[in-house]
Amino acid sequence: MSEQMRTSTRDLDELHDRVHAWLEGRLGCAVTVSELSRPSGNGMSSETLFFTASWQGGQTRCVARMAPAAEAVPVFPTYDLGTQFEVMRLARERAGVLAPRALWFEPDAGPLGTPFFVMEREDGDVPLDVAPYTFEGWLLDAAPADRRRLQDHTVAIVAALHDAPFAKEELAVLGEGGLRRHVDEQRAYYEWAHGAMRIPLLERAFDWLETHWPEDPGPDVLCWGDARIGNVMYRDFTPVAVLDWEMAAIGPRELDLGWMIFLHRFFQDIAEVFELPGLPDFMRTEDVCARYTSLTGYTPKDMPFYETYAALRHGIVMARVWHRRIHFGEQPMPDDPDDLVMHRAALEQLLGGGVVDEEGDLDAVVEVELGEDA
Repeated sequence: MSEQMRTSTRDLDELHDRVHAWLEGRLGCAVTVSELSRPSGNGMSSETLFFTASWQGGQTRCVARMAPAAEAVPVFPTYDLGTQFEVMRLARERAGVLAPRALWFEPDAGPLGTPFFVMEREDGDVPLDVAPYTFEGWLLDAAPADRRRLQDHTVAIVAALHDAPFAKEELAVLGEGGLRRHVDEQRAYYEWAHGAMRIPLLERAFDWLETHWPEDPGPDVLCWGDARIGNVMYRDFTPVAVLDWEMAAIGPRELDLGWMIFLHRFFQDIAEVFELPGLPDFMRTEDVCARYTSLTGYTPKDMPFYETYAALRHGIVMARVWHRRIHFGEQPMPDDPDDLVMHRAALEQLLGGGVVDEEGDLDAVVEVELGEDA
């Protein structure tokens, strides 16, 4: 495998001094800030810093989340950290979802060069992206009953979030909802992420969505957006922290369910390419939907549409990540732009035009899957 992907261009020593000065001003007292560090596991869409802050009468283990510098080839066009901060607070306080406790939001770019927020750091086990949890690790080694318990608890996260009685004004920070708006925003994101380069497979997937559009997308709810086990910390197979809220949106319930199911398929497909058993009985559509229905009374609809849409969305993100690798000299530009879609074979299969290919070198896929770690 190649070296770890570069995700930041900022100097930690300089950031330490700036964090220290900002925190003393914020708290109005003398503060000690530990050495800063960055996560080594999941996470690349925004810059994450770990530190411990101590002052007379208090100490907190902190995670700071910053937008990436422009020269780091950001994954997303904007990083609305204030909205993320507010959604995390609402999810925790109104839905009982264990989003990290939101501590401080700094909208001024002056202190660190970009707006940022700070949240409490939690400890737990995260199913890793590199090497994928379908290759090795505590989840793969777990007893089937424990894996099922983890799966059920994870589905319960989105069930609680979707069923929470948010007032309309509480969710106004996310703007209007609806499946049409969500898809239109993904199309705009595709255009931004890849500019003049056309990726025919992704454009074919957008066309497929239009011809398979649900007759009734159902009511809109607050969606987590990046609903997957790699964004959850667990202890004893039970969630203790629900991470990464930058893709939160207002839309149909199935947006989260389709994403959760497809993201496991992505890692399962990689395992099968390498002739590993993986976890074929984990996060199956019928099991996830049955659990969700038992918790909410709502029966998910049109899941092939939403799983295909998840594959398209993931393809746009991961092709952008590939551009970042190219920018930093970590990977060459492929001859075929469709090869920027790291799960190309799976998306082609979902569109009805192919089967999963068990040939080829997927080391890069293992290296660059998108996630967050806090």
